[in-house]
Amino acid sequence: MQSIVQDALKLSEQEREYRQNFEDEEDFEFGLPRITIVGCGGAGNNTVNRLYNIGIEGAETIAINTDKQHLDHIRADKKILVGKTLTRGLGAGGFPEVGAKAADLARGTLEEVFKESDLVFVTAGMGGGTGTGVAPVVADIAKEQGAIVVGMVSSPFRVERARAVKAEEGIEDFRHAADTVIVLDNNRLLNYVPNLPIEQAFSVMDQLIAETVKGITETITQPSLINLDYADIRAIMGCGGVAVMLVGESKNQDKSEDVVRAALNHPLLDVDY
Repeated sequence: MQSIVQDALKLSEQEREYRQNFEDEEDFEFGLPRITIVGCGGAGNNTVNRLYNIGIEGAETIAINTDKQHLDHIRADKKILVGKTLTRGLGAGGFPEVGAKAADLARGTLEEVFKESDLVFVTAGMGGGTGTGVAPVVADIAKEQGAIVVGMVSSPFRVERARAVKAEEGIEDFRHAADTVIVLDNNRLLNYVPNLPIEQAFSVMDQLIAETVKGITETITQPSLINLDYADIRAIMGCGGVAVMLVGESKNQDKSEDVVRAALNHPLLDVDY
């Protein structure tokens, strides 16, 4: 048995070295899906910024905003200021219709951005002007270019009452534009990490979305023991409707059952959409 273990470890190391060498070859990108991650508005930009900072392999990050000042502080592979003549870079003022108009005016630019994308993640916070208005337009354009579009949006806190109605309408528009939409309720997040100041709660949501997108993307694009490819994602996410995201972890010996149990009891499972 000891010899089997030693042989297995030796061959495993050889296979790992082969995968690393293969990644350096020019044709490595052939056969890989082209994945684009788009952050719309302030919250979406913050998520893309977090993704850029933690690092992600196999995807391009894009930040879209009507607020030039906010956009200037974001790190992403590409940054697009929409509605220059409409808002003069000063934001959408909390009006989703302004955000939607700004994105529509930039339709030609956005079509060029997504023309080769296979899978597009669109992140945004619902309830404001830019994210709520831009995200459905971006999803619509990406789908027209042939991509599978997966939306990950957060709904406002209860204290943000003025945003609630806008958020409901924005999520409904986004559901019709995207293939699959994952709605994350900030209020339920507070059940998971209570007593956090709102600014820190926003940061936790950014991290949650960023790590989820990173995990899905790198499972598809990076060699691993988990055999999940783009065709699997297309079958699951294409026309998937509203979805939920579960998080589970365990430090105990019987990890599998603990992880499943924790995921099924996760507060984000209980959604109203």
